[in-house]
Amino acid sequence: MVSNALVLFSGGQDSTACLAWALNRFNRVETLGFDYGQRHHVELECRQNVIAQIRQQFPQWDKKLGQDHLLDLGLLGQISDCALTSETEIQFAQSGLPNTFVPGRNLLFLTFAATLAYRRNLGVLVTGVCETDYSGYPDCRSNTMQALQLALNLGMEQQFRIETPLMWLDKAQTWQLASDLGGLALLDITREDSHTCYLGERNRRFDWGYGCGTCPACELRAKGYETFMETQQGEAG
Repeated sequence: MVSNALVLFSGGQDSTACLAWALNRFNRVETLGFDYGQRHHVELECRQNVIAQIRQQFPQWDKKLGQDHLLDLGLLGQISDCALTSETEIQFAQSGLPNTFVPGRNLLFLTFAATLAYRRNLGVLVTGVCETDYSGYPDCRSNTMQALQLALNLGMEQQFRIETPLMWLDKAQTWQLASDLGGLALLDITREDSHTCYLGERNRRFDWGYGCGTCPACELRAKGYETFMETQQGEAG
């Protein structure tokens, strides 16, 4: 039984839920973030705040939480030319994909994660990709993850397992997962400390957290939170 995991941790809502999910299951958990010239660079600061709050508010998880890693992938930002790496208006291309899509991002992230996991003796890679409530990114799909897991294991002669706990959850269910795993404390950490907004906006506070309120990431997060709260109120009533 594999007991060690590496969580791809951006500092957003999804990766915060994934970190809690991993800490609830594995004996040792390390985290990995990437600096790729993202427009919402503030998430790199937020990820440290989330980790600090989890350590402080969940002593049982603090014992399991190991080293945090940050890799410089600035080259990805240099060649991407998209709305996540430049001051470009967010819009949809003729293909149907939003121009926030960073080609190859998750493929590169998981390849570097596997390289680090190989050295750190971590058998599980945990990522927050999702096919249910997403922007249509092809590198978030389940079949992409399955193919990548096979390629990584063949190329490194390992038995890595890519875990995607959010793959079939919508944003409301992701809020519910956080509630189930860490109660009000984890919900508060998600609202106050995590960051999802594509524009990097941290000056506006909504019920669901900080953001611009209008980019695709904020809209998904807000809609999910509203549905989650309606469900909670319905159950209470």
